[in-house]
Amino acid sequence: MALNATMRAAALVGAYNISIIDMPIPVLQNSTDAIVRITASAICGSDLHFYHQGMGSPEQPMPIGHEAIGYIDSVGDAVQTLQVGDYVVIPDNVDDGHFTFGPELPISFGSGQLGGCQAEYVRVPFADDSLIPVPVNASTNATTAMDYLFVSDIFATGWTVLDFAGFQPGDTVAVFGAGPVGLLAAYSAMLRGASKVYSVDHVQARLDVAESIGAIPINFNQSDPVEQIMALEPNGVTRSVDCVGYEAVNAQGEVELGIVLRNMMNVTSDYGGIGVVGVYLGQETMTMSMTQFWSKALTMGSGIVLPLQHATELVQLIASGRASPSFIVSSTIGIEEVPEYYRRFDQHLETKVVIQFP
Repeated sequence: MALNATMRAAALVGAYNISIIDMPIPVLQNSTDAIVRITASAICGSDLHFYHQGMGSPEQPMPIGHEAIGYIDSVGDAVQTLQVGDYVVIPDNVDDGHFTFGPELPISFGSGQLGGCQAEYVRVPFADDSLIPVPVNASTNATTAMDYLFVSDIFATGWTVLDFAGFQPGDTVAVFGAGPVGLLAAYSAMLRGASKVYSVDHVQARLDVAESIGAIPINFNQSDPVEQIMALEPNGVTRSVDCVGYEAVNAQGEVELGIVLRNMMNVTSDYGGIGVVGVYLGQETMTMSMTQFWSKALTMGSGIVLPLQHATELVQLIASGRASPSFIVSSTIGIEEVPEYYRRFDQHLETKVVIQFP
């Protein structure tokens, strides 16, 4: 690699403003690092939170993106389990050996900490513990390779939110949000033996995708989603999950903080469980009825998902042909098209966008 070589990368330069810029190709900084040549990345709903907030500027662009797959270009002297040429998934949060699900957030891509994964190369610290090896080689078909990409975040997140809710085979599940995470939460519930899965959203195209995998679509623009589900489940569903977060909207299209939590409380049966993976990163304060929560004997789990926790299981599901999460992909693009597809994704014109690199 030439000295001072550059790469193309997506960066935020203000609100609703993504630019594709030349950035220095990262180099090894520590003996436990690896440099990964990215073959595919993706635009995530979490990226839109930054997109809306107006982070970065033309003077200080903020690299973005936290989902990627690629092959190892170089490794530090202390890396023991990986070698140049290995295909790996880059999880959104790295494992530095100290993350304990406490109040501190893990070290993440798509921010000022590590740079972004919507780029040709990325430096991964603690490579032995952080990277997820996958069985990709020259004979692997493109769809399967793309399936592994989603172990980096959204497949792992959709899978884990069911754990947060206490899911058991045979449960009925209401998934609030039919974006990429919500669709893969519904998909995961069916893979894990749910008896019925309800997918709640207001974007009909997303609900059509949910229906195509066997979920029951609930469009809250048509009528109250709790009433729609309760008409089919008089005692409520066993589990409900929030795959939306603080930017959830009501039927009028207005952001209404807490609406998903209240709907889940109303639609979940006695002794049921609630899981939350929708992002709540600001100073959001919302109200909920502890009397209702207590009297229904509900349980709730929430937090950040570490894809590494379920990586082996999810990789095996894909390798065996039992899981193919790439059904959510609506467009595959090149890096120069990223600004336009952020706009399309933000306007719900895309279900999931994958960026492929030569």
